[in-house]
Amino acid sequence: MLVRLLRTYLVAYRPLLAAVVGLQLVGTLAALYLPSLNADIIDNGVAQGDTHYILRVGMVMLAVSLVQIVASIAAVYFGARSAMGFGRDVRASVFHRVGLFSSREVTDFGAPSLITRSTNDVQQVQMLVLLTCTLMVSAPIMCVGGIIMALREDVGLSWLIVLSVTVLVAAVGTIVSKMIPAFRQMQKKIDEVNRVLREQISGIRVVRAFVREPVEQRRFGTANKDLSDTALRTGRLLAFMFPSVMIVLNVSSVAVLWFGGHRIDAGEMQVGALTAFLSYLMQILMSIMMATFMLVMVPRAAVCAERLTEVLDTEPSVVPPTAPVRERSLRATVELRGVSFSYPGADVPVLCDVSFTARPGEMTAIIGSTGSGKTTLLSLVPRLVDATAGSVLVDGVDVRELDPDVLHHAIGLVPQTSYLFTGTIASNLRYGDADATDGDLWAALRVAQADDFVSALAEGLEAPVAQGGTNFSGGQRQRLAIARAVVRRPEIYLFDDAFSALDLATDARLRIALRPITREAAVVVVAQRVSTIIDAEQIVVLEDGEVVGRGRHDELLDTCPTYVEIVESQRPAGAVA
Repeated sequence: MLVRLLRTYLVAYRPLLAAVVGLQLVGTLAALYLPSLNADIIDNGVAQGDTHYILRVGMVMLAVSLVQIVASIAAVYFGARSAMGFGRDVRASVFHRVGLFSSREVTDFGAPSLITRSTNDVQQVQMLVLLTCTLMVSAPIMCVGGIIMALREDVGLSWLIVLSVTVLVAAVGTIVSKMIPAFRQMQKKIDEVNRVLREQISGIRVVRAFVREPVEQRRFGTANKDLSDTALRTGRLLAFMFPSVMIVLNVSSVAVLWFGGHRIDAGEMQVGALTAFLSYLMQILMSIMMATFMLVMVPRAAVCAERLTEVLDTEPSVVPPTAPVRERSLRATVELRGVSFSYPGADVPVLCDVSFTARPGEMTAIIGSTGSGKTTLLSLVPRLVDATAGSVLVDGVDVRELDPDVLHHAIGLVPQTSYLFTGTIASNLRYGDADATDGDLWAALRVAQADDFVSALAEGLEAPVAQGGTNFSGGQRQRLAIARAVVRRPEIYLFDDAFSALDLATDARLRIALRPITREAAVVVVAQRVSTIIDAEQIVVLEDGEVVGRGRHDELLDTCPTYVEIVESQRPAGAVA
């Protein structure tokens, strides 16, 4: 998965990567040439007392060092640009893919996991690309080049290179093989910590209201300890790796000096050659150590790549049409024909054979007990999910064939949870229509019965909105969400229990204000309160996902026991039927 991800998203950076390889080659070759020049200075300059030779070769070393520095800086620059661009592209792809997901896929992955994958996981793979460009490219060049240059200096000590490299590779390989499962567990533990923390932040009021702070602290402590323990186990392995490398490196240095000293004493080797051989051995082992550092990153990056690829390979259950229809024969009409919906693996369908038509200028209300499938039914119209049987038609066209832009522009949705985005009241209302004037916004606020509290704010339309709109009450958020839909002036209004947080008087005034602007629009309302839908032209009663009644309020009182039961449950105690 890691190779596939890198191959897919690094194609656009081939020129930069080619420059990195070329520059690293030049810089590494320059670094390999320096010990040989130093050996010449020792053997032919210092030993012979030739100052002119020392100065001349010293100038060459300075020039080679300058080339190495320039090449290394340029390589790091181009490598960093490639890595950052790669991370940006992967994040954009993950974000785009998640944007196509239906509520089913988002639920399957979970919001905390998707956030972790889009941030931490991308960062881990991005870091691998950066270190590959800065360390891994030069490591094999330095290793192979160092072996060749060391053999040029003295073949008799070559067995030390073979022995040192073998021991180092064996030690590193053993440690890395144990780190891979630990890194996989670590990413899962990060997901868990994010999930718990997200729940606690979102539900802080509930936690405090029920005095559950100690319980939630223990819950977070458990998740945090699991992550900490996993990270410590991985850290211990990582901490053991570098001392192992340093032991091999230092023992190898002592061995070179010991056996090299004997060869110098026997006249088989010169002092400068021994110095150069030792430098080349250090370069070889350092290159292996750099590769070791990369091997530490690879297992975790591989796990992250698997998680990212899992998101990128997940096909949305709501698929855009291959030949989208843009022309519609009707206007402001929603029709459901024998619609059923089941979640994957569920034994019982959420909706079963639901049929009705919402016409322009009429309010169609959907009512039923909790869990009867009202919200799911409403979600089928804007294709938040797709029906598993039957058809949902908007303006005479099946929503699975209608162009998504056309469908979404025709609909104004007020969801069950009134969510506001960070910004201002104006910026939130302009989600409905980016070109709306301030006058349009105030008109929508008046319809939604929100103009009173907005005008009372010092900043008015520019009043700040916190994330989720938490600086407003539930009723205020609901009215602002309704105003956002009104600003759009759509052909079809979908209200998913959008009046539940309003008092009866505000509810009544809002419904009266809505009638003039929805005179030519279809209005579909999911509601719990009978008073909200009592004047609807059509009321659809759901029970266990099936339609058990359809008609006006007075008709249903005579024909639908389920509706009568709902009405009776909401009648004030002691009231006469």
